[in-house]
Amino acid sequence: MSRRYFGTDGIRGRVGEVPITADFMLRLGRAAGAVLAAGERRAVVIGKDTRISGYMFESALEAGLAAAGANVALLGPMPTPAVAYLTRTLYACAGIVISASHNPFYDNGIKFFSAEGEKLPDAVEDAIEAELGQPFRTVDSSHMGKAKRIEDAAGRYIEFCKGTVPFGTLFNGLRLVVDCANGSTYKVGPAVLRELGAKVHVIGNKPDGMNINDGFGSTNPEALRAAVLAEGADAGVAFDGDGDRLIMIDHQGRTVNGDDMLYVLAQARKAAGDLPGGVVGTVMSNLGLELALQALEIPFLRTAVGDRFIHQALVEKGWVLGGEASGHMLCLDRTSTGDGIVSALQVLEVMARSGRSLAELCEGMQKMPQVMINVPVAATARARLEDCEPVRKAREAVEARMGTRGRVILRSSGTEPLIRVTLEGEDGEQVQQLAEELAAVVRRELG
Repeated sequence: MSRRYFGTDGIRGRVGEVPITADFMLRLGRAAGAVLAAGERRAVVIGKDTRISGYMFESALEAGLAAAGANVALLGPMPTPAVAYLTRTLYACAGIVISASHNPFYDNGIKFFSAEGEKLPDAVEDAIEAELGQPFRTVDSSHMGKAKRIEDAAGRYIEFCKGTVPFGTLFNGLRLVVDCANGSTYKVGPAVLRELGAKVHVIGNKPDGMNINDGFGSTNPEALRAAVLAEGADAGVAFDGDGDRLIMIDHQGRTVNGDDMLYVLAQARKAAGDLPGGVVGTVMSNLGLELALQALEIPFLRTAVGDRFIHQALVEKGWVLGGEASGHMLCLDRTSTGDGIVSALQVLEVMARSGRSLAELCEGMQKMPQVMINVPVAATARARLEDCEPVRKAREAVEARMGTRGRVILRSSGTEPLIRVTLEGEDGEQVQQLAEELAAVVRRELG
């Protein structure tokens, strides 16, 4: 069916503009409750990040769910992966996250998890969309849902995170800087690392409802880099606003992205005999990662961009390790979804066990120069990308100039009104120049 609301990662947009309005969230709560709470399980878990609009949407969703007869378990500010975990352990029928991830505070969105703590199947999202088209109906008062707050939600999740590294693992002696992006990890992230023995200096941990991702977090690692160098830390850890992505900084101030971390984890697991199959990346994964894994005789598979595609491929292949350069990592033998804290623990555990620095662990992979330029466009322009003749010709010209020594990836963002122009090749200066030329054509034709 044709979708009006659900995108590649739930429903997202600017607060106050349809569908990110209080009245829509009321209707969405009722529709989701009617679809998801139709069986024996009637509880729906709701968590949120630190955006000021989260208060409004939490109340609206709660009212809509109760009107459909669903009970509501409120978690308050909590990382997206924590909601997935608590949905499973509280035996809820579904989980809802109010967040726009790495976007600015004036955006917000909704993500759903199934009872298993995984992204909803397309068929279920389609059913919710169909129910949104029905009149608002309230169940009989005797069947209305109730709401309660889960007071120990943070403690439950902290214990889960610690359990994803081998028992007895300690980070004693590791000096870390942790950047919480003024988002949902601002309490639990530092707590997990401190309880495992690390000495932690925290930045980006003073959310005010409007400063989420603003100058901090995985999309803005400059503050973390400065803090790591100033503190003389062994490494820096940066989460995004909802806590499902991770970017690290090594002790020399260099950025360690998802491709680097996949290499570190794959290499360590291969050596320990703990890597079933291979690794899944995306079309955006650096060619250097593919070549490094090839040298280790580790199979590598690319999917379309998006953690749901990586998850699908991992399940189909029976593999457990995958991720994106953006820092959205999947360790399916540790948890069911991308989790920034859990991913950080896996990398730090390799550091602690090997006695090697993060910089040393990354040495075996040489990344190709890669440039990505985000071109703002109207939402309707994203759909015209494939049919735009001037852009197609410009792309072909760039590919001809790069020959077999590079790649061009041109795609619409699934979460923001952007077209992402990405080039990768051996010659960094050429890659930068050609990326700017192609982006200029995209901007002129579609911007």
